Amino acid sequence: MIALESSKPFRMLKPVELTALRQIARERKVSAGQDVFKEGDNGDGVYVVGDGLIEISVKMSENVRRAFYQVPPGELFGEMAVLEMKPRSASATAAKDSTVYFIPRAELLLMIERSPELALGMLREISQRLREFNRRYIEEVLQAERLAIIGRFARSIVHDLKNPLNIISLTSEISALAKGGLDDRKNSHVTIRKQVERINDMVSEILEFTQGAATDLLLTPMDYGRYIGQLLEELRPEVELRGCRLEVEPVPDVRLPLDPKRLRRVFHNLIHNATEAMSSGGQVTLRFRVDKNEIITEIEDTGPGIAPEIADRLFEAFTTYGKANGTGLGLSICKRIVEDHRGRISAANRPGKGALFSFALPLA
Repeated sequence: MIALESSKPFRMLKPVELTALRQIARERKVSAGQDVFKEGDNGDGVYVVGDGLIEISVKMSENVRRAFYQVPPGELFGEMAVLEMKPRSASATAAKDSTVYFIPRAELLLMIERSPELALGMLREISQRLREFNRRYIEEVLQAERLAIIGRFARSIVHDLKNPLNIISLTSEISALAKGGLDDRKNSHVTIRKQVERINDMVSEILEFTQGAATDLLLTPMDYGRYIGQLLEELRPEVELRGCRLEVEPVPDVRLPLDPKRLRRVFHNLIHNATEAMSSGGQVTLRFRVDKNEIITEIEDTGPGIAPEIADRLFEAFTTYGKANGTGLGLSICKRIVEDHRGRISAANRPGKGALFSFALPLA
């Protein structure tokens, strides 16, 4: 058991002051589970733990209390209500059988007025306590933010997976029809396989994004027009399924190094965002032009355009506006993929024509 004079705030007191302290302190025994004081009680004095353990808790709801600090032997508790002349802001309960010293408020305040050492000791104790509370609060806030980010990633994955899963579901139903011929079944098989590959690529991209490390691209020189043609075979049914039209202007005859799987993610994200913005239907237009040593791809829609609230941070992670399920992660991934190709991406509003996304890729 720790003697009263050995506790932190009273170690620097003079012998005469320690004698006065022993005379006013009252020793109390507290059984495990018993309250020393309750939230809302009058702050009639401070306590020092001589033996055992005291738990400080606050009321979160009608039937829920949350413990946020445990006071070991030798430490002070209950001082804030005394110094502020206010009711207790928390409850103190014995975590196990304990012994505490009670020092009444009037006598303590009188000793503080007479003893600069005691005033300094109390100040240090309160400062250390506030530092500890602040550290724990920051840790809890960071943990809550981590959990929120994990939740956002989870929602993003579910949100992005809906479209390929819907296509797989519809295609499987068509292929199961008795009147479906061999060609229909083959086409259904190809469609399902492509959507499964797309799901795998999407999950891989999100995993890469969370790791934060640069990705080694497998760049292969490809005919851009042929690549776009094959890509639109996948995208057109999805666009039409959402009641929209897909218009594609001629692609220049160029070859450029690209990672076909990762670049496909950019087209899927941008076109999906465009169709999602046009809930009543509309048109998505793809245009291409060569400018010096790069090819510029433009994707324009006839929707409401980019909300001004997010226009300046559109490509930041988790920037979203007006979407029930979106998180804004898709555009961040697009930006990363384009920049990994040593290109650049931008967005703007076209008066009366909706949003325009443009990305440039080097030809060599």
